[in-house]
Amino acid sequence: MKIKFFLLLFCVLQFNGCIQQKTVQCQEDEKTVALKIEKMGGLTLVAPPKPFLENPMIAIQKVNADWIAVIPYGFTRKGEAKVYFNMSRQWWGERKEGIVETIKKAHESGIKVMLKPQIYVPGDWTGTLDFESDEDWEKWEKGYTEYTLEMAKLAEAEQIDLFCFGTEFKNAINKRPEYWVGLIREVRTIYKGSLTYASNWDNYNNIPFWSELDYVGINAYFPLCTTKTPTTEELTKAWQPILKDMENFQCEVSKPIIFTEFGYLSVDACASKTWELEEKVHSIEINEQAQANALDVLFATFWEKDWWAGGFLWKWFPDMQGHEGYPEKDYTPQGKKAETVVKSWYGK
Repeated sequence: MKIKFFLLLFCVLQFNGCIQQKTVQCQEDEKTVALKIEKMGGLTLVAPPKPFLENPMIAIQKVNADWIAVIPYGFTRKGEAKVYFNMSRQWWGERKEGIVETIKKAHESGIKVMLKPQIYVPGDWTGTLDFESDEDWEKWEKGYTEYTLEMAKLAEAEQIDLFCFGTEFKNAINKRPEYWVGLIREVRTIYKGSLTYASNWDNYNNIPFWSELDYVGINAYFPLCTTKTPTTEELTKAWQPILKDMENFQCEVSKPIIFTEFGYLSVDACASKTWELEEKVHSIEINEQAQANALDVLFATFWEKDWWAGGFLWKWFPDMQGHEGYPEKDYTPQGKKAETVVKSWYGK
């Protein structure tokens, strides 16, 4: 009986020792990560329809941002296995000449750039992109590869600081993971800088290729609460289970995490399901304080985490060009209470 007891005690001690060892190792990994990264104080610069009226980097520097995301959109119509990009009908900022000029102005101002080619599906979402046949999948993938590698060549030529090769392809990655691993390796043969992918907030822990990348990218539109003007206490509490899950995940992958997108509309209940708010934005009341509170607590929750490398606020309009008709309610903090919040945190 005593022998069995001591054997059991030995096993328990060994198990606890393994847990403790893993925890220590994770902490060491976090310290290692912290030595390699700096916080990215980023803004997603909306590609303007026409060339800049004045240098947009001046206003960006005033809010202490030191990174921008540049998005040269490509397009896929629902059900059509084709990718359109760099077309003459696209806005100036989405075409090659506009992209290069934007990057040039950023680098001249000491601002780093994430190039983020992104697919827009009119009336739909990239996360549900699907095709019935392998033939259609392969046709679409061929077009997406052409688009991505063209952008990777531009990223290398312009000495881009970070390249994000895809955004929110939830279904496509689940169905055809081999294609994406192969694409990453093709990109690596062209572009020599840091690489990431922008996963949706509810899917970041199901991406099979984080080991191939330099950063885990998350589009951080986590629904937190439905209060019209959420308080600091309410928001902080809502973040805690999300933060815990993210910390555990980061420990597993040992990669720094960036928020490839984050932000809130300046409307009532902006910390709820933002994609639903977008659909009814014209009928919702303006609420700058709600936006300011939500951003302030997001920064307060993540800023001191060694494994969090910052992110890119969605979004910023150069010369106020490119908005969809409701900038006073849109994600931009420009001219709102949230602008002071962003300036303060990015100034750290």
